[in-house]
Order: sequence, then structure tokens, then C-alpha cells
Amino acid sequence: MEKIIALTSNLKEKFVYGFLILFGAWLIFALGLIFYTVFLEATGNETALQNMANQFEWKFDGTFKNDPNNIWYNADEQMFVESVTNKVVIGKLAGNRNLAFGVKNILEEFLQEKGYNLSPSAPNKLQVEIIFLDVLTTKKNISVFHKNDEEVVVRMKGNVIKNGKKGKDIIVEASSDEISMSTLAIDEGGKFNQQSLSNAIKKACESLVKEIEKQK
Repeated sequence: MEKIIALTSNLKEKFVYGFLILFGAWLIFALGLIFYTVFLEATGNETALQNMANQFEWKFDGTFKNDPNNIWYNADEQMFVESVTNKVVIGKLAGNRNLAFGVKNILEEFLQEKGYNLSPSAPNKLQVEIIFLDVLTTKKNISVFHKNDEEVVVRMKGNVIKNGKKGKDIIVEASSDEISMSTLAIDEGGKFNQQSLSNAIKKACESLVKEIEKQK
């Protein structure tokens, strides 16, 4: 029992001494910083003073958390959509670059909504392939009535490359009701003028971002 009491007392003393040492070191640093700041002001060296203030903010201010040198920086929150490739081989949108451009814009919107910083210097690079896009017809028989339902089906494959290392492929699929493919077109701005196609692509992009979240 006496040994346990002695050991506990010894640990308490070490804890107190450690705390005093850390507090003393921080106090010395703070005082040194104050004296240095006063010296810079007294000598009129405003440029060095401003640079020091900027360095402090970039290091500790959460506003600059997207800077790798900031203490609040989180690499998992950094993402860059490096490429979106249209690999559709059939239909009117096969190889259409505007389709890839539109998908890239939608993906970036969903990523930003999830709190990602979209920076070309991000350690995480997202590569996406549009591997299927077509209208599928489903025939339904209800009593003596016959009905054909048409849906736009979009399938995408994504991969997050972390610090140059390729991750696991993510494949998602989404669909939306479609009336006719004959009116489907994409303008030069990458915006879809067919609501059903747009809905299917948005669903696929949202699913892809959710799967990326699961891989964190």
C-alpha cells in the first residue's frame, strides 16, 4: 500500500513539474514575441511586423485551413476533379465533350456542398469515366393495358488518387424517367436542356460523392 501511495505521489510531482516547465516555456516565448513586436514597431519595420502577423494567421487561423501549413489543415477535405472522360460508345452522346464538362461541373458542386476544397494542389485527385448512357425501355402489362416506360440510365466509374496512389474503383448507376431521346441535346455551355437526363446525371454524381465519403 505504501508503495502505491509513493508511486502516486511521484507521478503527481512529475505532472506538476512537467506542467510548470511547459507553462514557463510558453511564457518565455510569449514575452519574447511581445518584446520583438515592440522592437519592430520602435524601429519602424512595419513590413516585417506585417509579415509576422500574416504568418501567424496562416498558421493558426481556421480561415486558412486549406493551406497545408495551417494547423487545422485536413488532407481528406481537399479534392480536385482531375478528369471526367466520356467513354459512352453508343447513342447520340457518345464521345460528347460537353457531357463530360457538364458532369465535371455537377461533381464539383456536390463536393463543395460536402465541404471539400477544390484546389489543383489537393493531394486527392478524382478521375471519373462516364461508361454508359442510354434509354432503356421497360414493358409493363396491366390487365388489358400495355405500357412502355422509358428511363435514362447513367453509369459512372470514379477513382480517388491519394498522394499518387490509386484507390478502389467506385461504380454508380442512376436513372430517371425519359419520354424521348430524339430531343436530347447539350449546349456549348455544358448545360443539359433535357430535364430527365440532367436528373439522372445529378443522381449519379451525388451517389459517387457519397461513396467517396465512405472511403475516407
